[in-house]
Amino acid sequence: MLRPFADRVIVVEQESALPVTSDVDVVLYDTFSQVQGNELDIDGILGESRARVVVFSWFTDPELVKWSLAAGAHGYVAKSASAAELVEAIERVHRGELVTPGSSIRDPGDIEQGRWPGDDQGITAREAEVLALICQGLTNEQIAQRAFIGINTVKTYIRSLYARIGVTTRTQAVLWGVDHGFRPQPVRRVDPTGL
Repeated sequence: MLRPFADRVIVVEQESALPVTSDVDVVLYDTFSQVQGNELDIDGILGESRARVVVFSWFTDPELVKWSLAAGAHGYVAKSASAAELVEAIERVHRGELVTPGSSIRDPGDIEQGRWPGDDQGITAREAEVLALICQGLTNEQIAQRAFIGINTVKTYIRSLYARIGVTTRTQAVLWGVDHGFRPQPVRRVDPTGL
């Protein structure tokens, strides 16, 4: 997504469960299947780093934005933003500006509905989040804690998800997920030159 902007940003990917260890200026915190809202721990994300944090989420509810900023985030960008808008937001945060969905270039009323893995198979955003957590090996109880929902709600999402993707077991769901982009990614450096 950001490769065309290699002259403006250098992307360093890192495992989201670990504090930032790389020498980076801005951390783009992707909330997909991660903690967000009033449970967001910016200090835990940053570790010893002095980087600024931009939360990147499908959900732009004003309360989530407010909680994220109160937790120490310096910006909040909707996943429906274009790559150019995301790069501009990162640059603005790097300059010390506060960026929120209402401060983006594009009028929020013009933003098209965001997409997520499995969207084209009819999976809802919440089902995709649950599947991502299943693919990470989490139990139903851990998923409930991570997604801030009850255990019975997790089970309901799982039943609905299984029906949508045509599986009957957790193993089949993980295999389907891996085949459809839900595989957890290892830490890797992205060469900005594209070589």
